[in-house]
Parts: sequence; C-alpha cells; structure tokens
Amino acid sequence: MSVRWVVGVDIGGTNCVVAAVPFQGGMPAAVRALPTRPQRGPDAAVADIAAMAEEVIGEATGSEGGSRSDVLGVGIGCPGPLDLETGVIGATPNLGWEGYPIRDRIAEALGLPASLDNDANCATYGEWWQGAGRGTGSLVGVTLGTGIGGGFVEGGRILRGASGSACEIGHMTIALEGRRCGCGNDGCLEAYASGPAIAARAREGLREGHASILPELVDDLETLTAATVYEALTLGDAFAQDVMTETARLLAVGLANLVNLFNPEMIVVVGGVTRAGEHLFEPLRSEVRRRAFRSAVNACAIVPGALPDTAGVIGAAGVFVMERRR
Repeated sequence: MSVRWVVGVDIGGTNCVVAAVPFQGGMPAAVRALPTRPQRGPDAAVADIAAMAEEVIGEATGSEGGSRSDVLGVGIGCPGPLDLETGVIGATPNLGWEGYPIRDRIAEALGLPASLDNDANCATYGEWWQGAGRGTGSLVGVTLGTGIGGGFVEGGRILRGASGSACEIGHMTIALEGRRCGCGNDGCLEAYASGPAIAARAREGLREGHASILPELVDDLETLTAATVYEALTLGDAFAQDVMTETARLLAVGLANLVNLFNPEMIVVVGGVTRAGEHLFEPLRSEVRRRAFRSAVNACAIVPGALPDTAGVIGAAGVFVMERRR
C-alpha cells in the first residue's frame, strides 16, 4: 500500500514553508521555502504556496511509487488572529492581509480539502506530535521569530479558546508602560523578545556607547538582526551576551506566567533564538525558577524544539490529521 500524504503549509512573516508529511506521522519527504514578502499581497503568496506544494507532492509521491490521489489534503498554519470557522485571516500585524480567505484560496488552488490553524498552534502541535514533546500529556509551545506566538496541547488537543485566539503569548503585557507593540498595545512580550525586538534593543545599546564587535559585522546598523547578535555572541562579544541574557530574563517573565497558568509538563521553545543554546536557556530557566511556583517549575521541563526548521509544517499537517480523525 502506498504512503498517504498531507501537505503542510507554514506561513510566516518572513518565509513560507511547504512540505509533504506522512499521514501516519514522520519527517517530511520534501520541503520547499520562499520569502513571504507579504507586501505583495496574499494572492501572490498563495500562488507561491501552490507552486511549492505541487513540487513537494510530485517529489513525495514519486519517491514512493504513488500518485496524487495519495495526497489527502492540506494543513495550513498562519499568523493570527484567524476565524477558524470561515478560514479567514483577521487583523494580523505581521502580514497585513485582513479579511482574506486563506484556507479556501489554498484549497481551491490545489483542489484539496484544507484545515487552518494559528501558526504557533501548529508549531506546538508539531513538537508534541513528532518532536521534543512526544509522550507528554500537556505541553506549551513558544515560537520566537518575527513575532512571538504560543500554543497549548493537552491530551492531544489544541486549546483554541472562544474565538480561536487562545495562547497569544507574545501579546501578554510584561511592562505596564512599555514599548509599543505592532498589535497596538504597550509592553507586550513580543515588543521585547522577538527577533526584531532583540535587534532593536542591540541597536539602542550601541547608540548609547556600548563597546561591541556588532558594527563590524554589518554594513549598516539598520541591517543588524537577531542573527547578527547570535553571531557576535559566539565570537565572545560581551555586549551581545548581555543582550541575550536580558532577552532570557524578559522571556522568563512570560514563561513564568505560563508555568503558573497552565502547569504544563513541558515548555518547548521554537525558533531561531534557540540557536543561542545555553546562553539563552541557562538564564531563562534560572529566572523562571525564581518567579514561578516551585511545585509547577519542578514539574516542567523547559527545552528547545527538536524540529527547528519543520515544526510548523509538520504541525500544520498534524492538525489536518487530527481533524480528519475526529
């Protein structure tokens, strides 16, 4: 019997990733990625996604001697807020595609049934289904990238809330009169610990006169990114280490709230920031231990994701599988 497949689609503020994932679970057989470039509009992104999907379908089914009829559907992960009943994007700050029927447009382009969920829910589900959280009963996922997202899986089910926007972790307030966030609020976690926020805080420190090799790594400070900070950190730059330690402490405020709120077995942190390794996780765990209830902290492992590049697409496919099996 030939392998049955689900196409996973992970739409991010920076990149769109598409992969073919076995319906029974496992690693993708084919993966494609392109820059999202959301300013082009959603129709252009859907065209790119459809083209990549056809490529991964051909590669996956061809490698197993199957056919397109072995592809059961498409699971889509997209930044929220989303209307999960209608498949329409709300006023998402990182894309700007408000009111667009993303689920149905991708389904129509591929001629396949589709599911839709928040991209962070998908990444969390991917880590629970096939990654670091396999075997756990309750897991919180935190995604660090262009924005900060999150999800909660318990008993194999995703917590979605009354309107599908549960676990918008990046938009919990950690500073009453803090930095302005892209969502319009002040003091959101995302405004401090997302990739762009890390870069912004580093630039501010450099302009205040902190010594660092960071300016030597870029032609223009405005092109400095969180990845540049990680690079400087690996080269032994003390200022970059300070930025990362402060990022860990800020992130820990949010994670301590999650530990107290959900009492999970595990928190999985997913995204490029995790490349900092123990430079991030040692101060992060220490600060969470200081802030959260001892019994809850002792029961919770805080770990990096095991699927650094594919949690989103695997999880998006997994959500389709979960809904298909209901």
